[in-house]
Amino acid sequence: MAEPTPLIAAVQGAPSAVIQDLFRALVEGRGAGARIVGVLEENPDPSNPACLEGGLRVIGSGETYPLFQDLGASSAACGLDAAGVLAACAVAQTQIEAGCDLVILSKFGRLEAERGGLRGAFEAATAAGVPLLTAVSPRYSEAWARYAAPLYVTLPPDLGAICDWWRRAAAKDGRAG
Repeated sequence: MAEPTPLIAAVQGAPSAVIQDLFRALVEGRGAGARIVGVLEENPDPSNPACLEGGLRVIGSGETYPLFQDLGASSAACGLDAAGVLAACAVAQTQIEAGCDLVILSKFGRLEAERGGLRGAFEAATAAGVPLLTAVSPRYSEAWARYAAPLYVTLPPDLGAICDWWRRAAAKDGRAG
């Protein structure tokens, strides 16, 4: 007998930009055939040392919320914009409440490990019983496991593996995948 397919999947094993591209390919490949909601990380200029170009783009509407804040000219670090992430989270939660077939949340990272950031959208998707796809940096694997175990599966950065998981999770959930 086959093991049940978890409704939550975390992609690991590639840089964040590669995983975000896979998520975008999934959204674009499904077109209007499925209701996919959530947020994807956008960084048009990854070489920008100040990291101020990044944002969270809402799937469907294209709205973008800031991911980083300006820490000043002398700073060499990226400062996460918690307010921007929380605003994107609120939009994602509204989308989830309206109904969907799949939720994609860019990643479970520092803010989510600290019970902030997109955490409310993670919780809304889980409570709604909707398939949820995200990325998890190895740095936050332990916090992710504390949050999601045993309800998730780890996937490689491969579009075929992601689509196969979604098909199986959607069949279990009764949604079109």
